Amino acid sequence: MGKTIAEKIFDAHLVDRPTPDRYVLRLDAVFCHEITTPMAINDLVARGKDRVFDASRIKAVIDHVTPAKDGKTATQGLILRQWARRHGIRDFFDIGRNGVCHALFPEKGFVRPGYTIIMGDSHTCTHGAFGAFAAGVGTTDLEVGILKGVCAFRFPATMRIEVTGTLQPGVFAKDVILSIIGRIGVNGATDRVIEFHGPLIAAMSMEERMTLCNMAIEAGATCGICPPDRVTVDYLWPFIQEEFDSPEAALQSYARYAPDADAYYEQTIEHDVSGLAPQVTFGYRPDNVKPVSEMAGTPIDQVYIGSCTNGRIEDLRIAARVLRGHTIDPAVRGIVSPATPQIFAQALREGIIDIFMAAGFCVTNPTCGACLGMSNGVLAEGEVCAATTNRNFSGRMGKGGMVHLMSPATAAASAIAGKIVNSKLYESS
Repeated sequence: MGKTIAEKIFDAHLVDRPTPDRYVLRLDAVFCHEITTPMAINDLVARGKDRVFDASRIKAVIDHVTPAKDGKTATQGLILRQWARRHGIRDFFDIGRNGVCHALFPEKGFVRPGYTIIMGDSHTCTHGAFGAFAAGVGTTDLEVGILKGVCAFRFPATMRIEVTGTLQPGVFAKDVILSIIGRIGVNGATDRVIEFHGPLIAAMSMEERMTLCNMAIEAGATCGICPPDRVTVDYLWPFIQEEFDSPEAALQSYARYAPDADAYYEQTIEHDVSGLAPQVTFGYRPDNVKPVSEMAGTPIDQVYIGSCTNGRIEDLRIAARVLRGHTIDPAVRGIVSPATPQIFAQALREGIIDIFMAAGFCVTNPTCGACLGMSNGVLAEGEVCAATTNRNFSGRMGKGGMVHLMSPATAAASAIAGKIVNSKLYESS
């Protein structure tokens, strides 16, 4: 019997198998941020185990609340900062160099096909876009990872989603993943890995693949994975060119993580997107999904463009295409947060920031803040936000607030209209 991508990665990293369905894996990287890691640090210190397994394989960032908004968040940052200095963690990204973790770490070349990665953050699954096994973990597993460089996982049962068809103009990767979650439900991939396949996936950029894998967790998946290919190699080439004689050699090496033709999948779904329209969420679950046309006219108070889902340069370019020459509705607050300093700088060079500001948007530093209601865009009770983020749970962006998830194009168009609408990019198709 052939093997899936996750099974091949598990085989290559297996340290121990204490029970038939429990695998202890060697980790290639442990990612950390200031919200969840300080708890692990403090517990390790209290246990007399203030050590790290390999400082070169730990990457840390302050990104959820940056700069600090109060004493508590300042202390969280201080704990991470002092820990990084104490242990010589070179890849620590403090204020001024920091960005949203799941955009920053791939941008720095820290993710490779076949890697095993953990982080105390559920959207760690984003990094599966590179053909890696990447999972969010709790504090205990994070502590073990920091201390020993290993983590225990269940057997990687895998479901395969074959995405077929051609997207209509104005329909994007965010619409694809929302439609998949709407179809299989928030528990549709629980305790499974999702492998994304098909000609549409092969044609997607790494940014688009990261959007897909980022929201695999919203369907319950442990990780979303795309097979590594030439697109992956081209993205990584600046970081791996000293390891391989050519991109073709790199591709041949990474091909060992491609799934076998006779690999076993718990479930296979064919998802045709040929007639897919832009999507939006309603209610308080990520699988509450409708075409935007069915929500058209819903009033909004705020538009947020950013996050680890849709804060990359491609996302900002799409939103800017819609916003150019327009101003947002005076009753709407527009907030955009480029996901990393590099993205911010590139958006400046391309004139994208000027477009956002001319339209009436507030442009903030890279941060996760508004996405989880911590800073830089928290909602008041009863307010409604059109967001390019990944979760619409009750109170996600502020107690009593409502979040509607959508693509950057839909969010930009809605900002102009002051209500949920399709963008002209779709309507002109």
